[in-house]
Amino acid sequence: MKESNGTKAAVGVPKRANTKKANVKDPNKGKLSVTDQRIKKRQAKKERKAKKDPNQPKRPPSAFFVFLEDFRKSYKENHPDVKGVSVIGKAGGDKWKHMTDAEKQPYVTKALQRKAEYEKSLAAYKLKKNDEDASPGESERSKSDMLEDDEESGEEDEDDE
Repeated sequence: MKESNGTKAAVGVPKRANTKKANVKDPNKGKLSVTDQRIKKRQAKKERKAKKDPNQPKRPPSAFFVFLEDFRKSYKENHPDVKGVSVIGKAGGDKWKHMTDAEKQPYVTKALQRKAEYEKSLAAYKLKKNDEDASPGESERSKSDMLEDDEESGEEDEDDE
């Protein structure tokens, strides 16, 4: 057997210069993977987003969308074979761009009328919502006080006879 420099070397075990582990922080430790980050963002977004009230009135359409309502009907009559929504939208957009202000005026007035109606219905909705928010709680007068008042008024009616 061959010996080298008077030391025995273990077969298959590398020599280590320093037996202590280096105190190096893993830069990826504690970080989330890209997919985990996306999932976390989605969950946070869902938590932040408030639920919409289905009774709240819808916002009114702009003059362009009022125009599109009429344009879609006429376009479908003239082109019954076209089924694509995007094609109709692009054609409507092109026509709207080339219209003069005088041609756009009827759609603008309709949009303003719808906006006024929306503002009225929104004001009524807000009043109704504020009343509903206030009604679940008990008013300043308790029910027993109200009953006492009713009894007193009933006694006065009997005295009048």
